[in-house]
Amino acid sequence: MSERIVLFDLGNVVVDWQPVRLYRKIFPTEADAEAFCNNVCTMSWHVEHDRGRSFAEGARLLKAEFPHFADEIDAWHGRWFEMFDGYESGVPALMARLEEAGHPLYGLSNMSAEVWPETRERFPMIKLLRDVIVSGHVGLIKPDPAIYEVALERMGRPDPADVFFIDDSLKNIEAARAFGFTAHHFAGAAGLEAALLAEGLL
Repeated sequence: MSERIVLFDLGNVVVDWQPVRLYRKIFPTEADAEAFCNNVCTMSWHVEHDRGRSFAEGARLLKAEFPHFADEIDAWHGRWFEMFDGYESGVPALMARLEEAGHPLYGLSNMSAEVWPETRERFPMIKLLRDVIVSGHVGLIKPDPAIYEVALERMGRPDPADVFFIDDSLKNIEAARAFGFTAHHFAGAAGLEAALLAEGLL
């Protein structure tokens, strides 16, 4: 068994998640859908769900500010899985190759604890991961170094340099490198495959 560990972010690394995908179904134009995601259900609002706030509480706060968008705000949780479009192309095959090569695979995701169980069931490739550190469970979010410490503990306290971390967020990658992980800024399966080959992981 290799001592090198591969640690995956989930959203937009393993699974394709775009909130605007749902709101294209709700609003008449692309511009309307994008405006809603940029100005109402924003990422700065949503990240608090990743940190542990309930969707119900998040919706309550936002509807007080935007009462005319109450139904659309409720759709964020009620129609959550319409934001997904399967796996990131090419990544499941790389996960399978890494598993076959004997590398322990783990996950580290900013995600609400409320949607984690169903997410895991809907995307069976996630079950290749021996453990997934979900931000909503631990009350910490990337890029806080404390969540990398939690991940290190859950992975059995390996040498951080032996952890190859993959994330689509540059700020998360920079924080992981500062923590001591080897890290790859994900921008597609081809670049990830090249990086895994360069690291001798494939």
